[in-house]
Amino acid sequence: MPASTALLCLVVAIHDGDTLSARCGAPGAWRQERVRIAVVDAPESRQAFGQRARQNLARLCFRQQARLYRLGHDSYGRTLAHVRCQGQDVATAQLRAGLAWVYAPQAKQHPRLVALQRQARANGQGLWAQKRPLAPWDYRRQYLRP
Repeated sequence: MPASTALLCLVVAIHDGDTLSARCGAPGAWRQERVRIAVVDAPESRQAFGQRARQNLARLCFRQQARLYRLGHDSYGRTLAHVRCQGQDVATAQLRAGLAWVYAPQAKQHPRLVALQRQARANGQGLWAQKRPLAPWDYRRQYLRP
């Protein structure tokens, strides 16, 4: 987790297994941010385990206080951040449950998370119960982009 200052927010919506909306800032002066959880990529909503990934994220974070450690913005303008809800790192929780992949381009920088993914796969957790799980980036390339 980065040493940067945490931004305290209230999670007001869960979009999918790796994206949420949160109200951040002081009462009466808050702003809503769409947040992409850093380092992981969860199945797409219509993909196998997409709804389970969303439900797990909702169980962890919906209507909960979240600590965001901002890293910047992604190509869609969402805040990219490490997120903690109920004292848990959300990326770690999604990987441990077998409901996300470590985002391939960042895998070398996060060997601990890669090890969690490997363990979930070995245990047949979540999406790893499938014979041939399809990574979200491959799913998007095959089914969502022309």
